[in-house]
Amino acid sequence: MPIQVLDTDTVNKIAAGEVIERPMAVVKELIENAIDAGANSIIIEIKDGGKSLIRITDNGSGIDEEDVKLAFAPHATSKIKQLQDLLYVSTLGFRGEALASIAAVSQLEMLTKTENAFNGSRYVIEGGIEKRHEEIGCPNGTTFIVKNLFYNTPARLKFLKTSQTEAGYISSIVEHMALSHPEIAFKFINQEQLRFYTSGNGSIKDVIYNIYGMDITSNILPLDTIKESCTINGFIGKPVISRGNRSYINYFINGRYIKSGVICRAIEEAFDPYMMQHRYPFTVLHLKVDPQFIDINVHPQKMEVRFINEKELCKDIYNAVLETLKHRELVPDIVLKKSNVNLRYLSNEEINRLFDKEDNNKNDNKPDSLRETAAYNAHDIKQGTLFEANIMSPQAQKDIKIIGQVFSTYWILQYDSSMFLIDQHAAHEKVLYERFMKQINNNEPATQMLAPPLVLSLSMLQQQAVEENIEIFEKLGYCIENFGGREYMITGIPAQLPSIATNELMLEIIDSIADNKVNISSETLLGRIATMSCKAAVKGRNDLPKEQAYELLKELMSLENPYNCPHGRPTMIKITQKELERKFKRIV
Repeated sequence: MPIQVLDTDTVNKIAAGEVIERPMAVVKELIENAIDAGANSIIIEIKDGGKSLIRITDNGSGIDEEDVKLAFAPHATSKIKQLQDLLYVSTLGFRGEALASIAAVSQLEMLTKTENAFNGSRYVIEGGIEKRHEEIGCPNGTTFIVKNLFYNTPARLKFLKTSQTEAGYISSIVEHMALSHPEIAFKFINQEQLRFYTSGNGSIKDVIYNIYGMDITSNILPLDTIKESCTINGFIGKPVISRGNRSYINYFINGRYIKSGVICRAIEEAFDPYMMQHRYPFTVLHLKVDPQFIDINVHPQKMEVRFINEKELCKDIYNAVLETLKHRELVPDIVLKKSNVNLRYLSNEEINRLFDKEDNNKNDNKPDSLRETAAYNAHDIKQGTLFEANIMSPQAQKDIKIIGQVFSTYWILQYDSSMFLIDQHAAHEKVLYERFMKQINNNEPATQMLAPPLVLSLSMLQQQAVEENIEIFEKLGYCIENFGGREYMITGIPAQLPSIATNELMLEIIDSIADNKVNISSETLLGRIATMSCKAAVKGRNDLPKEQAYELLKELMSLENPYNCPHGRPTMIKITQKELERKFKRIV
């Protein structure tokens, strides 16, 4: 489609007003143009965080000679013709503002050539004023050279961060572009040093390896499914590579990197039973959605979208991630280091750390992953796989030996050539949770009546949470009645969980519902309440008879996911015989 200026009606109705605020925005817009031009190789080079130089080279279709000047006119684009085209737009760019905005605040030079042209074109524009337009010999594709960004707008330049920080922003956007388009070869050069590159062979896993390295790539699970609202493919990380923030949650809609609270929440909800509180998963998910169900004309930077079928989409994403995590063996595998630990003096504190029993609030002061960085210089932890000794196999149920208990909390098991440590509290909590949810899913809730009942005084928000979800409370086995005004009376609770019969815990459950801004599904809400309700498990430092421990472990092993308690902590960890022999210098 040739470049043309949009009509006034279309210009007035698109989310226009693109402002180039930092070098990262320049890189993003030019890469998107290169992708839309069909490039399969894109080279990004910057200096001084992009402030002094940004060079983007692609091997795309190029720009025809007669369209070169027009490309820099406001609202000139080859992506759409009229307003109706926005409903079906499949390109990353479509507003026709980027080149005009960039040229207005920089000294810009463009070299471009189409495949059928004998020569290419060189176009120079500074501060929005044309300086030179000439014929030149150059390869097919387009090269943009942006120098001295914001040279004519010093106020905007003043608000930029350090060159290193700005380079970090650019690196992040290039990584997201590479993850969203594994079929394109990307090369990123900063200060004349190659920072990373991708081969463009179409493998998402290879791109993940180039960006995140071996540790993460070796702990990811493939996801490939077709749902009613979308098609999803990509990878999710095993819970062992969780992070303290959401920066590793990557998802793309029709090849576009976006930020969406509802999608992010759907992913986190699916990971909730497998991950500790305040920890977030790793994902690289590609979603293909019919363009008619998406509104991308929301924000000038095109990183926010609206979904017409938001509820269905979130439910499908939630189910896809959850189905991928189910039926996986996710036992943390402990690798004993050669230094800083003596197995004969493995303390209760160190074992607690392995089971992530520290205060969650302290996690923010630790390195990103206790499991990967050996934060306490005691252990490295890797995720077990189905190809190793499988403690869930039928044979294991016959051959497991209970050796004993340490610190009145952890049970030692032997199976095959590995030793397993089981946290009795986490294990019991998981068993109770699964019993409870099985009753709920079979519509067989058991209620224990309270005498006297609990009486709660609720705020307006809490009242709304109870009233809107009263059927779910009843499905769980609660009996709740309005006692007049803001007072509510709890006359019955789930029989499996008698220890939750306190005002504090009931208010905690109600508050968790009131704070849940995105209600993905009733199943998700059921899981949230049940997770918070699991307060009846045997605690640590309680001696259990060996017979009770055996029955507990037997029931634990019968579950779909016995590896994590409802709060995401591991129920078991593994140390191999080889690691023990290496520690005792039997092998090297």
